[in-house]
Amino acid sequence: MADKMSFSIPRIPLSSSQTAIPAIGFGTAMLPLDASTHQTVKESVLHAIKLGYRHFDTAAIYQSEQPLGEAIEEALSLGLINSRDELFITSKLWCGYAHYHLVLPALQMTLKNLKLEFIDLYLIHFPAGLKPETKLPFKKEDIIPMDFESVWKAMEECQKLGLTKSIGVSNFSCKKIGALLATATIPPAVNQVDMNPLWHQKKLRQYCGDKGIHVTAHSPLGAKGTPWGQSWVMDCEELKDIADAKGKSVAQVCMRWLYEQGVSVVVKSSNKERMKENLDIFGWELSLQDLEKISQLPQRKGFLGEAFISDDGPFKTLEDIWDDDI
Repeated sequence: MADKMSFSIPRIPLSSSQTAIPAIGFGTAMLPLDASTHQTVKESVLHAIKLGYRHFDTAAIYQSEQPLGEAIEEALSLGLINSRDELFITSKLWCGYAHYHLVLPALQMTLKNLKLEFIDLYLIHFPAGLKPETKLPFKKEDIIPMDFESVWKAMEECQKLGLTKSIGVSNFSCKKIGALLATATIPPAVNQVDMNPLWHQKKLRQYCGDKGIHVTAHSPLGAKGTPWGQSWVMDCEELKDIADAKGKSVAQVCMRWLYEQGVSVVVKSSNKERMKENLDIFGWELSLQDLEKISQLPQRKGFLGEAFISDDGPFKTLEDIWDDDI
């Protein structure tokens, strides 16, 4: 455990008041999204635990729940952690299971895969529905509207049963959160969205802040190397200049900026050096001049969700998905 960082990652309280989310989390979505990455995910998670990561982000559709569960089990047996309670585990409800009668069974399967009695956070993965039990790949005719009211009611029941400490959403716009809040009795604790120095999400963060909803950033480095990712962030000359002046990497500047905005971050890498580097964002800060430069960067949304656009479905354009947040 010589590589373990000499500090604990700060935690940010959630409105649910039951738990606090670590400022940096480790993502487990590794391509291809199938069983072929099982061993890589398991080994990466184990190394991440050794380094000091305590938040692990998974999803049913990633097919990374089982290797994550195995890694947690092994970490406990090796004494890398003393208790499961040291970890913060997030998983997500896939669109094909976003139906009232399928939410609880979906979470129960997630818990079985993870070999856990509860998770810390359960998110609706995307604000669209698919025909019941549809997985990947899906067809345009499989895309249907999501009944936010009934799905969220089932999510609330999962929390009341103690199967998840908190519930939330992912990739939801202000308008869609508003629609959910109109009938919710438990508000979302978290909205996990695409956010980085080239996509500030300022309006959405303000809205979520006003509603007591914490924002977690996915794709904090632009998700380069994925089918939906872009190289804009890591290739940004202004960010490179800031990084050079600080003696840091562009990735560290991006995550430090996100941390200073009050959001938590989920970052993914199987490279051991980058995994360690991604934790080194504390004990230094960006200057006012750095923040001003970042505030002036042209904004471009990376994750668009084009796969959910269909002439006969609920989203006929990108604006239908993201409303006025694009």
